[in-house]
Amino acid sequence: MEAAYALTIVLNLLFLSYIHTTLAATATSTVSTKNYDKYIKTACRRTTYSQVCYSSLSPYASKIKENPLKLCTAALSVSIKAAKNASSTIAKLSKQKGLTRREAAVIKDCIENTKDAIYELKESLDAMGHLRGSDLKFQIADIKTWVSAALTDENTCTDGFDGQRLSAAVKNKVRNAILNVARTTSNALSLINSIYS
Repeated sequence: MEAAYALTIVLNLLFLSYIHTTLAATATSTVSTKNYDKYIKTACRRTTYSQVCYSSLSPYASKIKENPLKLCTAALSVSIKAAKNASSTIAKLSKQKGLTRREAAVIKDCIENTKDAIYELKESLDAMGHLRGSDLKFQIADIKTWVSAALTDENTCTDGFDGQRLSAAVKNKVRNAILNVARTTSNALSLINSIYS
């Protein structure tokens, strides 16, 4: 009887110890996540599209932590994903029936510009993953050049609308697709500039 009673006490103590450890770990994790979230929010304040920056990067808070390199890498990854989505949307639009010759030409140019932007963003992400050595300033300058070129290509896409008679539906679809990419790319460039100035 005493052995059963002693076993019950030991099991209860082990259970209470487990609960205490779990709650302590959860509390620590919650504090860390809040700190990581705050880090992203603070960094995003330096960008032109701070709300877009925060909403696109906060899901990666536990991976970014408070690491500037991981923050910039995540921002570039988000921009690449947005560029791929835009490319897909514009490619589908190019297959739409009833497009005028001008609309088809503008969309074709836009597809090329978006492909170029994706390539440039991938190059910058790859370079970000290989930062090391004594020529860091030169490497960062290359990354900034790639991201700036991507931003130019994205803007060139919608510049093709100027002076063209295009339907509002086509303009809006392309603009909306490109706008998200341009904002995330602008944010990535701002973060890189502010961290590696």
